[in-house]
Amino acid sequence: MFEIKLVLKTKTKGTALSHSGFARVVIAAVFFVLCSVTASQAYNGPEAGMAAGDKAPELKDIGIDEKLGKKINLNTTFKDEYGKEVTLGSYFDGKHPVIISPVYFACPGLCNFHLNGLTDALKLMDKDWSVGKKYKILSVSFDSKETSDLAAKKKETYMKLYDRPDADKSWHFLTGDEASVKTITSELGFKFRWDEAQKEWAHASAAVVISPDGTISRYLPGIMFQPQDIKIALNEATEGKIGTFVDSLVLYCFKYDPHQSKFVLAAVQVMKMGGALMVLLMVLWLLPVYIRSRRAKNKSAGR
Repeated sequence: MFEIKLVLKTKTKGTALSHSGFARVVIAAVFFVLCSVTASQAYNGPEAGMAAGDKAPELKDIGIDEKLGKKINLNTTFKDEYGKEVTLGSYFDGKHPVIISPVYFACPGLCNFHLNGLTDALKLMDKDWSVGKKYKILSVSFDSKETSDLAAKKKETYMKLYDRPDADKSWHFLTGDEASVKTITSELGFKFRWDEAQKEWAHASAAVVISPDGTISRYLPGIMFQPQDIKIALNEATEGKIGTFVDSLVLYCFKYDPHQSKFVLAAVQVMKMGGALMVLLMVLWLLPVYIRSRRAKNKSAGR
């Protein structure tokens, strides 16, 4: 198939190329040819590659389309872990935000990682930020075939893992029929599909923070969470009403970066706050001087 002609020139006082050098050249040439042949055989034309914006076939119809500012239907009905029919609205009191995690309870991997990561982050938050005190959590199954019995077992597992008093009253595991599942996942922009080959649901992972009136406020994607990000997102959902003064300052100084999927320090806000602090310090420094000046002036006028 290929013909390689190698010419070795000699000189009277020895070869122009040593035997070891000649061997390396031959090996390199053969390797280059083999690589070229392999590459040419592996390439099947334009269909062999993917454009940067293309999505792999296995990821088709999977992901999250964020719908910030949209309201969810609080009249959508589900069953709680005890089999009782409830509406989403029954968990919204108009004061506290709600975290919704779309999962399915029989998931062999990703959902467990998500719930584990969320639980670990919640455990690192101080007692004032325990589930039920400032917010609630709904773990909602997007598999309409799952039952409340399975939800109850899942809840039992995570209540033991979280291990904080009365958390079971404010962290619920819901199941619903196909219509209810379709409604909530569509409103959240949560896309998933059944993988017949793997016999499991293919899906993304995110905790969605909902404001007290049912408005989608923030998405926290992934399986690992920072306690500070959760606190800021919850405080953001209530416009700073559930946190302390310090929490409000943190909310002011941090902005959510969708590229990093976390809250980052915002330079503009920090500069504004720094400027305000400088003005305050100058006022506090000059105020005694002004007061002494006024007193001296009054004394002079009295004489």
